[in-house]
Amino acid sequence: MTKATKQFQTEVKQLLDLVIHSLYSNRDIFLRELISNASDAIDKVRFEAHSNETILEGNSDWKIKIIPNKDAGTLTIRDNGIGMNMAEVEENIGTIARSGTKAFMQTLKDQAASDNPELIGQFGVGFYASFMVADKVTLYTRTAGSMEAGCCWESSGDGSYTIEECSREQRGTEITLHLKEEFKEYLDEWKIRSIVKKYSDYIQYPVVMDIIRSEVPKGVDGKEIEGAGTIETTKEETLNSMKAIWARAKSDVSEEEYNEFYKHISHDFEAPFRTIHFSAEGTSEFKALIYLPAKKPFDMFMADRKKGLQLYVKRVFITDKCEELIPDYLRFVKGVVDSSDLPLNVSREVLQEDVQVKRIQKGLVSKILTTLSEVKDKSFDEYVKFWKEFGQVIKEGIHFDFANKEKLQELVLFESTSTEAGSFVSLKEYVARMPEPQKEIYFITGNSRDALEQSPHLEVFRAKGFEVLFLTDPVDEWVVQALTEYDGKSLKAVDRGDISIDTEEEKKEKEKKREEAQKEFSDLISFLSDRLKDKVKEVRFSNRLTDSACCLVAEEYGMNANMERIMKALNQPVPESKRVLELNPDHAILKAMAAIHTQDKAAPVLADYADLLYDQAILTEGSPIKDPLRFTRLVSELMVKAAGK
Repeated sequence: MTKATKQFQTEVKQLLDLVIHSLYSNRDIFLRELISNASDAIDKVRFEAHSNETILEGNSDWKIKIIPNKDAGTLTIRDNGIGMNMAEVEENIGTIARSGTKAFMQTLKDQAASDNPELIGQFGVGFYASFMVADKVTLYTRTAGSMEAGCCWESSGDGSYTIEECSREQRGTEITLHLKEEFKEYLDEWKIRSIVKKYSDYIQYPVVMDIIRSEVPKGVDGKEIEGAGTIETTKEETLNSMKAIWARAKSDVSEEEYNEFYKHISHDFEAPFRTIHFSAEGTSEFKALIYLPAKKPFDMFMADRKKGLQLYVKRVFITDKCEELIPDYLRFVKGVVDSSDLPLNVSREVLQEDVQVKRIQKGLVSKILTTLSEVKDKSFDEYVKFWKEFGQVIKEGIHFDFANKEKLQELVLFESTSTEAGSFVSLKEYVARMPEPQKEIYFITGNSRDALEQSPHLEVFRAKGFEVLFLTDPVDEWVVQALTEYDGKSLKAVDRGDISIDTEEEKKEKEKKREEAQKEFSDLISFLSDRLKDKVKEVRFSNRLTDSACCLVAEEYGMNANMERIMKALNQPVPESKRVLELNPDHAILKAMAAIHTQDKAAPVLADYADLLYDQAILTEGSPIKDPLRFTRLVSELMVKAAGK
């Protein structure tokens, strides 16, 4: 194949422009990323060798070699990993489809504008960081166990690259950076050592470099030969310790080491919220180093987001995204699990069914939830910060993880009518401050706190001093299907079914008042029921309202307006359902309408008022009205009449 010149994908051009021309305070990360990529390549070839030893080609001397050449001004990173073929090179380097879109590029620009020094690693595009320090990058590679020729790729970061077949005897990849003049310090031994020590000391493969030393020759007695001058010797030295951080005792690992390892596996450049390092023994033996991030990743709710923990078996890499180790509602957790019980040739099917994997998951989940519970009890303000980032996904566990439902319900937090915006209450605190007459835990679901605070459904609860929880995450509609009670108290939606929160004496008084209203407004109720029969299931007097004229209420187990909106947003079919129109018997509008109805049962204005009542109820529940023009016209006419008086 002759050399071909090709253009980068549009997003890659934009990315390269950001990398090359933006100012980053920490350019050292380019070497860490290339070493990490090399380590991944070795992991992959070792994994493939479990089922096909021939791909090792007789070379299992795993190492990553760094080769500085001051005369040529180049820095080379060489590995004997899996390598790539021509198609893989173009897929992994010529495009960025797996990690980039226009939205992704905008995120990069936004963060660059805020002078984020760690932009590159956060998005898994570390290879391109090479162009921060190099004006040309050359890559030689050959796939392990392949009869195909090697591949040579080269680019100056100018929007194009060349690619061609080349002769390469060994498998693996060799990347040569032609360093810019101002970055020749990366050829210095001290600089390379410091970067490897800081970022890659825990890589399980030796990161090596030929070290040249000037020495005075020594005689057979071991003493330096006087007057012999000096000679240069070259020795390959290992720059990293290679000891797996999770295999070390907690007392031997510093916080800085924990944080650096977290940054390595997560590409997150903030320190983690919590680090969980433990060993499990007994029926299932494994070591785990788990991190709870401080900030949610930008792709946490993307369907194709890769999730899971790194899995090792006796320090042999198996997979970097073992989804079976962690439930989906903890998908933000990062870390490593090293098992002593799983077979080295474990397959995805085995992972899905293996009883040991299920035991490991149980142990991990228990440890994570216990840690969160301890933080909540000891450092509530810290926990609130974490909850704001990840509470929405943790709540998914209440619906899906029945085994841990009791632990999870102690972790959930909600805003409420008794908290300020941004402050939270737990279910335990809610129950502890319930007034004596209150028997149930009340909640309301909706898009936002601001919208819910205006809901007429809350009026009687405010009058009674009963706290109502604000459930504003879409997942909450499913959460309350599973979380039906807490501490013996039922959870009750204030916008569903009938509400009875009065004492026996108050009930008798209200029942008497309702009977009187039923007699007074019976004809009007009949008229409204007939007029709105195609829109509502029933028209009745309300126990909820103290100030507003009306509201719409779903049946006890019916679909409320918020659930309808969520289903529509998900493009799911919404079954046809009618809600109940509740009226405030003490509101002046009923007396006014009743007076008109008594004088003229066929008065056209009655139909208009009925429709206005219904549309008003629709608006207060946060739903759009079908005919806004007619609504505004009728309101305008009422305003004109009122002004005329």
